[in-house]
Amino acid sequence: MSDFRVTVATVVAHEGRFLMVEERDKRSLQMVFNQPAGHLEVGETIIEGAIRETLEETGFVVAPNGVVSIGLYRPENRPDTYCRITLSAVLRTHGSNPELDPDIHQVLWMSREQIEANSAKLRSPMVLDSIERYQRGQIYPLTMLAHYES
Repeated sequence: MSDFRVTVATVVAHEGRFLMVEERDKRSLQMVFNQPAGHLEVGETIIEGAIRETLEETGFVVAPNGVVSIGLYRPENRPDTYCRITLSAVLRTHGSNPELDPDIHQVLWMSREQIEANSAKLRSPMVLDSIERYQRGQIYPLTMLAHYES
């Protein structure tokens, strides 16, 4: 039986570099590179989740300004399927005294070339794909995201 998981991520560019994290993959225990990303929590919107995950993983406050991609990923030899919604965001401030997620080893600003050079260590193919889409200007309005409650 497989689990379907919804995750959010942000592509944050600043002075020619991208906000990235080096984190420990809980299953493989390997160190991997990823954008700030994580599971959407019950009751939060996609935008709220992206802001929260970025703050928890990097200490930076961001303002999402577009949708970069919505993709499905199924890791090899695992039953899980991930639906990842990636937003572009602009840097606002650094949070005061942030307590980072314990799985985060370090917060990095990496060039696209550095990210490509570490492609074997990326959490998923969605990491580089979202940067490529961002650089091509494939950013869609946030208004395409809908949130319904009953």
